[in-house]
Amino acid sequence: MKKLILLGISSMFLLGSCVSKKEYAALEAKQKETQDLLNSATVKLNSCLEEKASASARATALEDRIADLRRSNENLIQSNKDLTILTSKGASNVEKTLESMKEKDLKISRLQDAMNKKDSVMLALVTSLKKEVGINDPDIEVNVEKGVVFISIADKLLFKSGSYVVNDRAKEVLGKVAKVVKSKPDFECMVEAHTDPVPYNKPPLIDNWDLSVKRATSVVRVLEELGVNSGKLIAAGRSQYVPIESNDTAEGRAANRRTRIVILPKIDEFYDMIEKEMKNLEAAGN
Repeated sequence: MKKLILLGISSMFLLGSCVSKKEYAALEAKQKETQDLLNSATVKLNSCLEEKASASARATALEDRIADLRRSNENLIQSNKDLTILTSKGASNVEKTLESMKEKDLKISRLQDAMNKKDSVMLALVTSLKKEVGINDPDIEVNVEKGVVFISIADKLLFKSGSYVVNDRAKEVLGKVAKVVKSKPDFECMVEAHTDPVPYNKPPLIDNWDLSVKRATSVVRVLEELGVNSGKLIAAGRSQYVPIESNDTAEGRAANRRTRIVILPKIDEFYDMIEKEMKNLEAAGN
């Protein structure tokens, strides 16, 4: 290109000596136009070279990106396969867990039904006792305590002071209790006698333990005479050790001298019922 420029300049000098000024000016203008075109072409060439370099760089980057995407796609495909396997196993585990939860819920429901049935029976028993025994008597209390029904009878209704012989009025009350107990063959009846702490020593009895036990067995014998199954009866003496009032007053000591008749479901039969339900559920699951 430099040679071309020098050649043009030399030609102008040579022609200048043999051409007119007008022709020289025209040639000079032509030369300038040519030079401008050359400069423009040079700029475009450089721009094209830069664009080519940039395009080449972008193409290389795109190729690298495509390679990365292909690797990522392969990894995703493999991960999807692994996930499918895991999902299948997870679904199986979830299904087993749900089945186990259903079985547990069924067991809980069965046990709850059993407890509700027991509570319903106890409520009916309380209603029967209150109706038969007579809830209006202040010396007789019928209630439910910790899942069992009890009848608390004041000492003065059953025995004379210091005696363990059941009086005639007590037999009337015990007759009503016996009637309800006999109607519930799945229940046991525990007679629990309590005393105050005043020392007691009337042979053949030597202390309040003896007196409480003897009073309990006396009530049990009356219930036997009234037709209650002997195998359902329990005699228990508690002496002075479970007071419900302070023993500092005469009224408190009188309240503590009491006999409780506790009517409760046979615990072994209740647990047998639960065990039977559990076995039925296991058999159904298999």
